[in-house]
Amino acid sequence: MAYSVPPLAYDFGALEPHIDACTMEIHHDKHHAAYVTNLNAALEGTEWMDRPIDAVLANLDIIPEDKRMAVRNNGGGHANHTLFWEIMGPNGGGDPSGALGDAISDTFGGVAELKAAVNDAGVKRFGSGWTWLVWDGTGLAVKSTPNQDTPVMDGDVPLLGIDVWEHAYYLNYQNRRPDYLEAWWNVVDWSAVAARFDAARG
Repeated sequence: MAYSVPPLAYDFGALEPHIDACTMEIHHDKHHAAYVTNLNAALEGTEWMDRPIDAVLANLDIIPEDKRMAVRNNGGGHANHTLFWEIMGPNGGGDPSGALGDAISDTFGGVAELKAAVNDAGVKRFGSGWTWLVWDGTGLAVKSTPNQDTPVMDGDVPLLGIDVWEHAYYLNYQNRRPDYLEAWWNVVDWSAVAARFDAARG
């Protein structure tokens, strides 16, 4: 079965003023859709087409070499953006609670410190990429990946990821990536991140 772009659970304008409606529409309907189209083209007729995208990305080394880069770039784009839409919402922001909140405090010292670490990794990501909070099998960690690479490729479970490609913020923030990263925390859906955290820990 071909991969598809998941529908948003909220309107394009629901994240304003932090992320504008035009950016959301282009990002979801054009950029994400292009990744899916190219991914489907790369995997058409192969056994991989019916597998969950994370399973494909975790096994890139056994994807045929002539398809591997297209799958890496476009499969990563599909997986990363699917997570991105899920961990944002119009009633976002605030602080996480429960087990996730405790783990963040234990690992980073608090939510403010986590945000600073994630933002710093995003600002320092040269060119295009992502900044992440992941479960690395033993605990929480902050990482950054280039282009559309995903932590899944390294065996980590992404819990929260912020797109720092210019297409994610340029209409509103131009070259002010730090301002975009700071504003993004107003739309994070901590309940969605916590659900991923609980699932990752088993």
